[in-house]
Amino acid sequence: MILILCAGLIIIALVTCLMLALPALARPTLPFGVRVGVQRVNDPAVIAARRAYVRLTVVAAALAAVVSVPVLLVTGSAAAIGITTSVVAVADVLVFYRAHRMIRTAKLTGEWTTERRQGVAVDTTFRTDPVRVPWSWGLPALAVLLLTAGVGWVRHGTLPATLPLFFGFGTDSTQREPTTVLSAFQPVIYQIALTLVVVAMVLVVLRARPDLDAARPRGSARRYRIYLLGMAVMSLLSAACLNLSLLLAALHLWEIVTPTIVWQVTVYVPLVVLVGGWLTWEIKVGQAGHRLPALPGEEQEDSGLGQRDDDHHWFLAGAVYVNRRDPALLVHDRLGSSSWTLNLGHPIAWLLLGVLAVGLIVLAGLLLTGAL
Repeated sequence: MILILCAGLIIIALVTCLMLALPALARPTLPFGVRVGVQRVNDPAVIAARRAYVRLTVVAAALAAVVSVPVLLVTGSAAAIGITTSVVAVADVLVFYRAHRMIRTAKLTGEWTTERRQGVAVDTTFRTDPVRVPWSWGLPALAVLLLTAGVGWVRHGTLPATLPLFFGFGTDSTQREPTTVLSAFQPVIYQIALTLVVVAMVLVVLRARPDLDAARPRGSARRYRIYLLGMAVMSLLSAACLNLSLLLAALHLWEIVTPTIVWQVTVYVPLVVLVGGWLTWEIKVGQAGHRLPALPGEEQEDSGLGQRDDDHHWFLAGAVYVNRRDPALLVHDRLGSSSWTLNLGHPIAWLLLGVLAVGLIVLAGLLLTGAL
């Protein structure tokens, strides 16, 4: 009971820290997903929205922590912690949207968009001399994958008639399934799929339209190049961490190691390192690289333009982008993290979502069929 409660409180703290870090990592000109000019970064309305967001987020976490104790004592179920955590996450999202609306209202009321002539920054060198994929950083992921396949191949001939049920990064020893090539090499299949997905995402993101600042075009373009390269390196290292966790889980699946609490915790260590690495990198670099140090002369750079106001194309506080006139399929979102979103105004975006939906339905059907 105490362990479940401690785990629940830790999850609540992690969710709260993540939500507090999200607006802090965003560019100063995109507070809570609203586009503002450089002259409005420290506007009283922006500062008030930030303070209110922090205050309400901390209050939500404190209330959840207090409520979790009696709820767990009354129900005695670990599911209560999951429900409480979900409620905290939903409350934090609503508070984030509230801050978004506060700044959006101040922007429209004060007519901030009329203070500067609007424009966009374009750097054609991202097409003529694009950021290359740092393939060497993908070697650790490939090495772990090959090691897992090798161990599985050696062990396959001596496997028992049944294996524990495998689900991602863990196994369920109480449920077993017949030993087949497919069931035995599930970790390797997952590793191949994850590695291919990560590589595909890196290739697509490196060719996506760069998100540059019209007020500081040269400095933002240089930072964005460094940012893209770092993002690619971190993504490839992420594949290595995921593959390593799958390797550790596979050793349990193949009954090479005895399942213990220590070993189960060890399986998730690479994932913890992965999350910590991304947070450290995000804090150091910032959204689109805006935290990177400026070169001499870049601090004074000012084109006199303001970034073109396109708030009416963004929904859900900068998470969803819909613009039929924009030829870009993939754009950098406004949530403050290193993530991109599809332009739902582009026909191909809906085609991709349709293919993904069909794939998920087919996968769910196969899993249900296998369970029956």
